[in-house]
Amino acid sequence: MAQPVSCRRLSTSRSPFALSCLAGGLVLTALAAPRPAAAIETLELRLFDLSFTVKVEELANPEALFSGKSDLADLDRAVHGALGKRIGELFLTPLPVQTSSMVRQSIGTPLVEQALLMASSLTSVDGKPPRLITSDPTLEQALRQAAEKNNLTLLSLMRSLPGRSASIDLERGISGLRRVQNQQRHGLEIVSSRPAVASSALLSQPGPVPTQRLEASLAVPHRPKPLMVVVIRPVQGGNGHLVVISHGLWDGPESFEGWAQHLASHGYTVVLPVHPGSDSNQQRAMLSGEVPPPGPAELRLRPLDVTAVLNGITAGAVPSLGPVATDRVVVVGHSWGATTALQLAGARPSSGRLMQRCTNVNDPDRNLSWVLQCSFLDSADQAALSDPRVIAVAAVSPPLNLLFDFGSADGMQARALLVTGSRDWVVTSGPEAIDRFGPVSLLGHKLVVAKGGDHFNLRGPTATAGGPLRALLLGWADGAFAAGAGSRPSSGAPALLPPSGWGDASIPLVDATTASPTPRPTP
Repeated sequence: MAQPVSCRRLSTSRSPFALSCLAGGLVLTALAAPRPAAAIETLELRLFDLSFTVKVEELANPEALFSGKSDLADLDRAVHGALGKRIGELFLTPLPVQTSSMVRQSIGTPLVEQALLMASSLTSVDGKPPRLITSDPTLEQALRQAAEKNNLTLLSLMRSLPGRSASIDLERGISGLRRVQNQQRHGLEIVSSRPAVASSALLSQPGPVPTQRLEASLAVPHRPKPLMVVVIRPVQGGNGHLVVISHGLWDGPESFEGWAQHLASHGYTVVLPVHPGSDSNQQRAMLSGEVPPPGPAELRLRPLDVTAVLNGITAGAVPSLGPVATDRVVVVGHSWGATTALQLAGARPSSGRLMQRCTNVNDPDRNLSWVLQCSFLDSADQAALSDPRVIAVAAVSPPLNLLFDFGSADGMQARALLVTGSRDWVVTSGPEAIDRFGPVSLLGHKLVVAKGGDHFNLRGPTATAGGPLRALLLGWADGAFAAGAGSRPSSGAPALLPPSGWGDASIPLVDATTASPTPRPTP
C-alpha cells in the first residue's frame, strides 16, 4: 500500500524505472472495458481471506471513511490509523503525469505496455480476468479525461474509467514482495557469510593530480543533433588512458561525476556522454507530453553513442582532451548504462528469452527491470555492437537476465566486473547477476556484491566523492590497463583486481566470483 510514496521518490530522483510506478498508479487502466459505460462505483480490497468493499467516492475523504463503524475502519483502528493513511496516499497522491499529451504519447509503447502488464495482474474490472488492452480507444479516452483534470490521481482516473466495480488483490501484491525477497536471498547470504574486502587509502583517497571539467558537443552520424559530453580530465600528469561512463535510464553524467573526478585525480581522462533518447531531459519532456517514452531503438543507439565518442576523440573532434589513447579503453556503466557497457564488451543481446518469458507475470524471476528489458523485444537481435577498443567494463546493477541468452558472453573481447547490491529491488541480485554469472568466472570476469547496496546508493555523484565504488572502479581500471594483452578474457587470465584495498567502509563489498548459484524456490 506504500507504492505511491515510492512512486513519488522515483519520479523526483530520475529513477531508471519511474514509469513502472506510473503503471502502478494506473493499475486499473490496463483492464478498461472496451465499451462505453458508467464509471466504476465500488472497489473491493482483497487481502487473504478478508474482503472490504468501498464506494469510489468515499475514497475522496479517507478521514471520514475510516472514522465510521465498518470492518475496514475497525481494522484501521487496530493498526493505529496506518491503513487509512496508506489508502489515502494510494488514491489521492498526484501521479507523475502532467498533461493529456503525455498520455497520448505513451499509450501503446513497449515500455508502458510492459509496466501495465505487471500492474494488471493485481486487478480485475467487473469480475473479468486481467488483460492488456492498451491500444483500445476507450482506454485512451478514459486516460485523456482523467489527465485533463487539475490533478491526475488514481481516484480521478477511476471516476473516468468505464465499468461498474473493480477489485485489487492485495495478497498477490504481497506475493510479489515475497518474490523480490526471494530474489535477494542469495545475495544476502553471500554478504553475510563472506568477509568484506578491506579498503586502503591508496585506492579510496583522491589522487594528487589536479582535474578540470569541460563540456563539449560532437556531431554523430546516428543522431539528428550533436551528442553532448562531459569531460573530466587531468590538468597535468595524466596517464593517457581513457575511461567512458554511461548513465542509466532517465539519469545523467551528474550522478557519476564523482567516479570521474576520482579517476581523473589518479591520471585518467574520463568522458561521460549524455544519451539523449533516455536521459533526464528526455524524462522531463516525456512527463510534459512532448515526447513518448524511450523506444526500443535506444538499445542500439546507446552503444553507438560510445563508439561515436571514441571515433570523435580519435579524430580530434573533442577539444582540450590532451594526449589520450583510444585503442584501449575501459567503459563503466550503471543500470541501462551497464547493459550498454556489456554490449560494447561483446555480450550479444537476443530476443529468445524475451519472447519466452515477458508475458508471464508470475515468472519467479520477474523483477522491475523486466519492464525495461521486455521493451527491447523488437530491437534485441540487432543490438550486438561490440567495440574491439574496449578492453574491460564495469557493469553496476545491469539488467541482463532476459536480454542476454546463456552463452552470450562466450565471445566477449573485454573482461567484465559485475557489481550488484544485496538490497537492490529494481535490478534484483539473484536473477540479474548471481544466477547468471556461473562459468564466466573461469574467463577472468569478476562479481562483487555490495552489502546494503540498492539501485541508487552505489552511484557516484560529486557530493559523495565517488561513493562506495570509487576504489573498486579505480582498481579495476588500473588492473585492466596494466595487464596489456592479459586484459582479454581467457581461461586462467590474470586477476585485474588486487586481493584487497578496493573495499569501502560505508557499504561493504564482497568478492562473490566463486559463489555458485543455489536454486531459488518458486514463490
